[in-house]
Amino acid sequence: MDERHRRILQTNRSNLVADLDPSSLYDGLLEKGVFTQDMIDKIKSKKTRRDQARRLVQDLETRGTRAFPVFLECLRDTGQHRLVELLQNGAPPVQPQAPLPVPVVHPLVQPRPPSPKQVVRPVIQPLPILDGGKNGKDIVPVHRTQSPDSTPSPPPENLRPTPPGRKRRDSIQSYKMDANPCGHCLIINNVDFEPLSELSNRTGSNIDCDKLERRFKALNFIVDVKTNLKYKQIRHELSALSKKDHSQYDCCVVIMLSHGTEVSHNRFPGAVHGVDGPAVPVQLITNYLNGRHCPSLQGKPKLFFIQACGGGERDTGFEVSPDESRPSIGGTDDQTDAIPMSSSSDSLSMSDETDARATLPTPSDILVSYSTFPGYVSWRDTQSGSWYVETLDRILEENAATDDLATMLMMVNHEVSQNSAKGVYKQMPGSFNFLRKHLYFQPQPQ
Repeated sequence: MDERHRRILQTNRSNLVADLDPSSLYDGLLEKGVFTQDMIDKIKSKKTRRDQARRLVQDLETRGTRAFPVFLECLRDTGQHRLVELLQNGAPPVQPQAPLPVPVVHPLVQPRPPSPKQVVRPVIQPLPILDGGKNGKDIVPVHRTQSPDSTPSPPPENLRPTPPGRKRRDSIQSYKMDANPCGHCLIINNVDFEPLSELSNRTGSNIDCDKLERRFKALNFIVDVKTNLKYKQIRHELSALSKKDHSQYDCCVVIMLSHGTEVSHNRFPGAVHGVDGPAVPVQLITNYLNGRHCPSLQGKPKLFFIQACGGGERDTGFEVSPDESRPSIGGTDDQTDAIPMSSSSDSLSMSDETDARATLPTPSDILVSYSTFPGYVSWRDTQSGSWYVETLDRILEENAATDDLATMLMMVNHEVSQNSAKGVYKQMPGSFNFLRKHLYFQPQPQ
């Protein structure tokens, strides 16, 4: 922080401690990156409002050059105008972010190249190698097969075994997942679409819904199934879920089974349709449960499983070598859950909800698993259900007691990629993973 800004805060500290309402500033300071969640939690731990205000001002002095202007902006947004006028006496106008000055370099001195900035991007599971596929009658996802035993190659000389007695220390922790029950699981299953929506009925989706209801009950979740919801009803159910008290639970799950489409976005792609036609963006679906809108889920994993198309493009795969080829079977009744890409003005119209903001908090503890790669169709067999759900259900059944969620989703990705629809088309699931720890389910004893 600039020295002049620091002096202004110190000069007016007594007034700030006396009149500041710190609780109204937490979201803004966190959202704009001035404070971290840990800093907010430490401020909240103070017993009185005055102590919280004092700690907030002290911490503010340790932040960067934008801290003071952003603080003024947050005060103004929360109606604390008297403090704004007090602090602006001698302070420069509020700027979102001032440009950095150009350094003066001596002509004989070689300037040091700037360090590259680290960019954090959503994690999408990588595409495995696909095969051309063979035609068949029914969808039967290929089970993982054990590779033939072979003599292992000796390790490279530079990879030495850990010395005896030295314990491995893993820096990645695991989420607490031992609450009983573990948490809520909301399944929205859209099967029968209204004629005006111009969307076909999703035959086979009830099979998916039954499988996932049984599976997450076995994983010790309170499962609530909602069928054939319109656009506003989907948002109502998500809002109701966000208003529940999740403090005694460790996790929350949302499963969307519907038609889907591709929409403009800045974080999570795709949208799912209500039975009346309009689509709810996945980005908005996740916002209902983020740390800002659902405080009782802060720091806890929020899982979203999306069985819907990510767009209208069909993937025909590419040829691979015989060593990479695996049998894959498709069905004659395969259908997709896609419609053409919708305009952002229709699908992202969110002005009637409190979480419709141009700038949203960075997602944390959120994982969104998609049945298909963004932009592509997702295949569903009318007799056995969707490729993705059928495989996900079986992988969870076989591996939830031993493997973490990210590992199991990679297994799902691989097995679904081996299928072919009508002997031609492929499908590649993937996930946007913002979890900070390993997640292990706690299956109920059989």
